[in-house]
Amino acid sequence: MANQEILYSVADRIATVTLNRPDKLNAWTATMEQEVRTAMFEADQDENVRVIVLTGAGRGFCAGADMTLLGTLAQQGLGDRREQVLRGSGNGTTRSNVRADFQKKYSYFPSLQKPVIAAINGPAVGLGLIISLYCDMRFASDAARFGTAFARRGLIAEWGLSWLLPKLIGHAHALDLLLSARIIDAQEALRMGLVNQVFPHDKLMDSVYAYAKELATSVSPRSMRVIKEQVYNALFQTLGEAFESAEQEMIQSLQCEDFKEGVAHFLEKRAPAFTGR
Repeated sequence: MANQEILYSVADRIATVTLNRPDKLNAWTATMEQEVRTAMFEADQDENVRVIVLTGAGRGFCAGADMTLLGTLAQQGLGDRREQVLRGSGNGTTRSNVRADFQKKYSYFPSLQKPVIAAINGPAVGLGLIISLYCDMRFASDAARFGTAFARRGLIAEWGLSWLLPKLIGHAHALDLLLSARIIDAQEALRMGLVNQVFPHDKLMDSVYAYAKELATSVSPRSMRVIKEQVYNALFQTLGEAFESAEQEMIQSLQCEDFKEGVAHFLEKRAPAFTGR
């Protein structure tokens, strides 16, 4: 079935998922939620894909939840819409090999085996901000703007944001953004550590794809997969547990094909031909 509210494409081993409601600044809907989830897992299973880029069509990344639903909830109350608003995995499946923390409504991004880069081309507010934060990295246009919005709507830190945001930018910055719900520009976001890099607006996508191509061609897909899992698991581990896990992963990596290729291409002074195995 064709997508209604996203675009999906693959080129140069990079999958691009584009939120596609430009007339609404890509405001988030239940349809978009399901289509993004499906596209992310499709890209994760595609052997031709090594990196995933998430961006928005038009002049915005995502302006948050569609106000139509919020307006209805404000006027009529939650009623029988509880499941529509709060349902968890979206597809009812549970993956036995994935930490339960990373199987929630939006927290599944860290469980994807491939790096996910948010290319933030404009406003990323409310739920739009949360979606970008669950990505592994965030590259922003100098026209991008960021805000939590929730406190100004009588809401709270949604979808795990109270856990995630302090880990990314620290306790004080997180409380600033959550309590004030003020809008910040890309340069302030960079100073806080909310984004990795900021580029001129007309250079954003070229810069993101240049970085993504570097990942897709120059590093081991297996290494990326394992390192990503290590980093997210370490959020729940002691140093000793992370150390012991790394020892086990090191033994396995020394026996894999990508390790042999990593040494060979360096010694032979040629481009790598990693297979991910």
